[in-house]
Amino acid sequence: MCGIVGYIGHRNAWPIIIKGLKRLEYRGYDSAGVALIDNKNLNIYKKAGKVQVLEDYAADQNLNGNIGMGHTRWATHGAPSDRNSHPHTSNNKRFSIIHNGIIENYATLKEELIRRGHTFESDTDTEVLIHLIEEIYKNESVELFEAVRLALKEVNGAYAIVIMDSEQPDQLIAARKGSPMVIGVGEGEYFIASDATPIIEYTNNVIYLNDNEVAQVKTDSLIIKRLDNVIQTPYIQELELQLEMLEKGGYDHFMLKEIYEQPRSIRDCMRGRIYPSEGKVQLGGIKEYAEKLKNIDRIIIVACGTSWHAGLVGEYLIEEYARIPVEVEYASEFRYRNPIITEKDVVIAISQSGETADTMAALEMAKEKGATLFGVCNVVGASIPRITDAGVYTHAGPEIGVASTKAFTAQVTVLTLMAFYMAQQKGTISKSKMVELLTELDQIPSKIEKVLESDNLIKEISEKFFNARNFLFLGRGSGFPVALEGALKLKEISYIHAEGYPAAEMKHGPIALIDEEMPVVFIATKNSSYEKVISNIQEVKARKGVVIAIVTAGDTEVRKMADYCIEIPDANEAFLPLLATIPLQLLSYHIALLRGCNVDQPRNLAKSVTVE
Repeated sequence: MCGIVGYIGHRNAWPIIIKGLKRLEYRGYDSAGVALIDNKNLNIYKKAGKVQVLEDYAADQNLNGNIGMGHTRWATHGAPSDRNSHPHTSNNKRFSIIHNGIIENYATLKEELIRRGHTFESDTDTEVLIHLIEEIYKNESVELFEAVRLALKEVNGAYAIVIMDSEQPDQLIAARKGSPMVIGVGEGEYFIASDATPIIEYTNNVIYLNDNEVAQVKTDSLIIKRLDNVIQTPYIQELELQLEMLEKGGYDHFMLKEIYEQPRSIRDCMRGRIYPSEGKVQLGGIKEYAEKLKNIDRIIIVACGTSWHAGLVGEYLIEEYARIPVEVEYASEFRYRNPIITEKDVVIAISQSGETADTMAALEMAKEKGATLFGVCNVVGASIPRITDAGVYTHAGPEIGVASTKAFTAQVTVLTLMAFYMAQQKGTISKSKMVELLTELDQIPSKIEKVLESDNLIKEISEKFFNARNFLFLGRGSGFPVALEGALKLKEISYIHAEGYPAAEMKHGPIALIDEEMPVVFIATKNSSYEKVISNIQEVKARKGVVIAIVTAGDTEVRKMADYCIEIPDANEAFLPLLATIPLQLLSYHIALLRGCNVDQPRNLAKSVTVE
């Protein structure tokens, strides 16, 4: 949510910032703005709408300056508008700020600042923060770096901020708490951003700011302090990200590219971790806890959205093979309960970005109660991998499309490996069975390539249903989370109302909705629930519902009843989610495209939800 780009150095800042904001468009936003300092003149340009609108608006303005910052805003306080767009300025117009996050006590602070003579031009919490910094700077007679540190001790909430001073155009001040921020280190220049995507073109060396840290960034120096005024030693990491991963590579949309990348991303996820001929799984990230996994009482999985669906798949697999009780919780609800957590519990947090605010808060609570914390994350250096005791990276590569595709299948792959690894440690699976499962898992990327060959068929089916107003997705067993994920994808990018249900629950309510206008998507592959799903299909057909079925290749039984069938290769039930999800991703993609929707940047959504 929201995007930040900052630059200080020897280059012209404007093109770096604009290109960076475009790379951050995937995060979701409704307005954009840039601040530049040229000879102590602060120039701010901001507009509601896309970055291109801002670029067009500023085309004939003064875009000079070797220091600047840009922002894409996802509205929280105040409607999307020019006046609420970032950057915002202090009362005296000397200081400017961009901000991701929410200042929870802004109303109280604003009331006091108004009493002291401040006037405000926007409805945002962000403007209150820069006025507070100005007030402290003036009254305490301290440097801006110190004023920012003192101000942040007075605020409650989450933030990633960058601040400029038009009277001192040789520095940027940056800080974070609960919202990601990375500093790119160049030669005589620094880059600041919400994540590494705007930086990778210029440097591979980055510093991830930690919570409650404030940085003073100059062309020739970098100082980082904690809010308690203790100086920190920056730790420089080398990015593994490659620039070509951030381009569309000939595809019309990032989402389509990322759907087609799944054979590779799943292979990358498994590489060096499975040894089929030996019947062995090796997970270095949690190896230190191998003994503990033999004696844990239960596993609690916390996640949001698509990651929660992956967690449901993990629940089926871990309980089936490792025989450990698993609970899957919405992180946003879990954190506001008083859950029973003990030292014998393992809490697994799943997050593509590693920055999901609710999931991080759930982890902090579990940590206080003594649980062992594992993370399943895609972004190296993100907050969740740093909070957790151990974990496993998915290695899916950057996912730019807001609707998650390859990140989901990578998470499911990691959870599959974790289930097998735990079973291996506990001795709940024979070596011959493990050889069989790992041999088949090793073939899943090739089977996904086969599924992708159905793209034209799926496009033809999409043409029949893109004007539908509702969809129902039904599945049993591990097909149920696949149904949930299929419904979510359709909702996210096509804006068609869709619901996922366990197929057995259809008779407990949803069957009342079925008529000739209702497309019903069934996960109807040949598994332990096959006969039951056939009965559910017959019930839908008896009520004139239209059935789209995901079936095992060669199936004839379902084909007799369903209106449309999409085949996937035969596979062990454990791997059904990895295969059956692919056609549902393509179905959503093509329907959204036919409806004229913005596939990569659906309305109101953000890629990384870093605020509550």
